[in-house]
Amino acid sequence: MKKTFLLFIFLLTFCVTTVYSQSKPIQILQEETNEPVKLEISFDWVNMSQVQRDEKIKKYHDILFFDDNSKVSKKNFKNQYKDFKKDLERKEHYRRAKNGVIELEDCFLCAFFKNDILIIYGVQYKKDLRHAYYYDGFGNLRYVDIMSGEYPNFPYTSKQYRNTGKLVSAIVFENHDVQYMYNPNGTFRGLWYKEKMFDEKGKQILTRTNW
Repeated sequence: MKKTFLLFIFLLTFCVTTVYSQSKPIQILQEETNEPVKLEISFDWVNMSQVQRDEKIKKYHDILFFDDNSKVSKKNFKNQYKDFKKDLERKEHYRRAKNGVIELEDCFLCAFFKNDILIIYGVQYKKDLRHAYYYDGFGNLRYVDIMSGEYPNFPYTSKQYRNTGKLVSAIVFENHDVQYMYNPNGTFRGLWYKEKMFDEKGKQILTRTNW
């Protein structure tokens, strides 16, 4: 049960890339046709030396956990997000998310299902793209994603907190395809490349379906 819950948390965060991110693929124009050509992003994690992987893991760890800035006061967190404790547009957001709608006039939506039942839906308001709020089916706030100021341009960082202010995960989004994920205590959880997660040794350990 615990393993299933943790996997759900790891997948939940990726609403940010699959729905919310407005960054466009890198493109160039062919001189003769003026047709856009997408530049592919290479993935070399499995071919790196262990020293190179360790250096990159430490580099992003130090960015995410510099001066232990991941700690948040429970009282301050609840006070800061008190206006989002309940989704005042729950019926509309729930219905639209359940029906696969990912964008409304004022926000982006995403949804997570279990046995065809919507259990969590996310809302990111266009007036504040640095935050995403996740609610249960009753409109109660469960999680908050906080993105760095670079968002939606890559690279950027994202930290997800429970509604109590407790850190759930910390991630560096290197680009649309590559994300480095860390546990709340700062240990490296894995690197996502598209739908596959790899550990610090370069071994594939998980697969996701919502990339």
